[in-house]
Amino acid sequence: MELLCWCLLLLSSLQSVSADFFTSIGQMTDLLYTEKDLVTSLKDYIKAEENKLAQIKQWADKMDSLTATATKDPEGFLGHPVNAFKLVKRLNTEWGNLESLVLSDTTDGFISNLTIQRQYFPSDEDQTGAAKALLRLQDTYRLDSNTISTGDLPGVTYKSRMTAEDCFELGKIAYTEVDYYHTELWMAQALRQLEEGEESTLDKVTVLDYLSYAIYQQGEMERALEYTKKLLAIDPEHKRANGNLKYFQFQLEKQKKAADEAGTKKEPETEKVEVKKKKKRSAKAEFKLIPERKKYEMLCRGEGIKMTPRRQSRLFCRYYDNNHHPKLLLAPIKQQDEWDKPYIVRYLDIISDEEVAKVKQLAKPRLRRATVHDPQTGKLTTAQYRVSKSAWLTGYDDPVVEIINERIEDITGLEMDTAEELQVANYGVGGQYEPHFDFGRKDEPDAFKELGTGNRIATWLFYMSDVLAGGATVFPDVGAAVWPQKNSAVFWYNLFASGEGDYSTRHAACPVLVGNKWVSNKWIHERGQEWRRPCGLSESD
Repeated sequence: MELLCWCLLLLSSLQSVSADFFTSIGQMTDLLYTEKDLVTSLKDYIKAEENKLAQIKQWADKMDSLTATATKDPEGFLGHPVNAFKLVKRLNTEWGNLESLVLSDTTDGFISNLTIQRQYFPSDEDQTGAAKALLRLQDTYRLDSNTISTGDLPGVTYKSRMTAEDCFELGKIAYTEVDYYHTELWMAQALRQLEEGEESTLDKVTVLDYLSYAIYQQGEMERALEYTKKLLAIDPEHKRANGNLKYFQFQLEKQKKAADEAGTKKEPETEKVEVKKKKKRSAKAEFKLIPERKKYEMLCRGEGIKMTPRRQSRLFCRYYDNNHHPKLLLAPIKQQDEWDKPYIVRYLDIISDEEVAKVKQLAKPRLRRATVHDPQTGKLTTAQYRVSKSAWLTGYDDPVVEIINERIEDITGLEMDTAEELQVANYGVGGQYEPHFDFGRKDEPDAFKELGTGNRIATWLFYMSDVLAGGATVFPDVGAAVWPQKNSAVFWYNLFASGEGDYSTRHAACPVLVGNKWVSNKWIHERGQEWRRPCGLSESD
């Protein structure tokens, strides 16, 4: 017990280095190998302890047998000179050796390894971030708590259940964030699992205490009173619950009196007003009236407006050689229209598995928490609405990167010398990037001033992995959703030929529900495109 306390004290005194593990599944894989190494070290420690205890037990059994015989006739036993000598020897030497064996420390190897690995452990911030990610997935994909707790998610290979303690911890994190809606959902799930007979060190009283308060904070006093009574049925002496019981009953009685008084007053007669029938809006018009956040979540779930058959008939797939480009004549690219306005096109089998593996290998050690441009400060900063890690690769890093850059230039016909470096991103638990523009708006005149290459004229996005569920790229203003497909890439222009921004290109990366999402993108700038994409004469050209 003392050893356990000492270990816990040591762990609590060690400061871990926060690495935002939850923002990148790719880097979280390293944690699995860290944990595997710790398990091996722990097993070695257990084996050493078992060997030590086996020696002690063998000694104890031997002494038990010897003393049982000796104490039957002590004088007769010690009358034998050898027995007398061995007794003195045992007490003077052998019991001392046993003391040394009992006091010997077999924890050195395990504790040393744990201390070394501890600096790479996730932090409290990581745990909170991962918890918030689960809540985000729950909301975006409309999942009930039980579905998540039982691990019944689409496409999962390694199903994992949450314990009542896991549910409680999730609810507690929501409570700390003053998110009483999710506090209620997860405390209710923890209670459900306890009531179903799950073995747990968690007690119902604590869960009911959080649950009743969360419900009260949402204005449902009658339900809060109901759960408070359940708590008191288990623990009648609970001080806070007894106080809450009286408060809830008083407030409900007060509300009832107010309602009765209001009911006795005669309602004034109201004139009948003829309501004109509203003109029925089209699905497209109705969709535009929905708040952006809801549109974003709908598209992530595969809902929202669908193209009319007439519009769909104008989308084609073809072999593309960019006006007989020398490199594409004999090996044209498979091109597929994804959307018409804005025009979004996908290129299939555009990057090989070997190239993907190389890009990941180069990027992984450089992955850092992805940043966004703050229009107020002009600086790059991390944000809760972008949960991923990214790295930047240049043609000097490896010939593969230069080959990829040249390929993008050959296909788009746009100059890459003024483009930004290849950005590689790996999304974390519930990884997402909420609706944003890639180009700088008129209210951000200095957005890319330091680059000296003008605005971002176009975006090229590689999908370097398939995603089992979620992870689509959606355009909320127009209702477009593009789903990840490994070895493909999508391309669109952010600016019209006139140089004006195309606001319909506002897009987002949906949360990854199941799987590991790797992408890489190239932001192409205006400078150098003067003769490659001539300026249009009207604002919307």
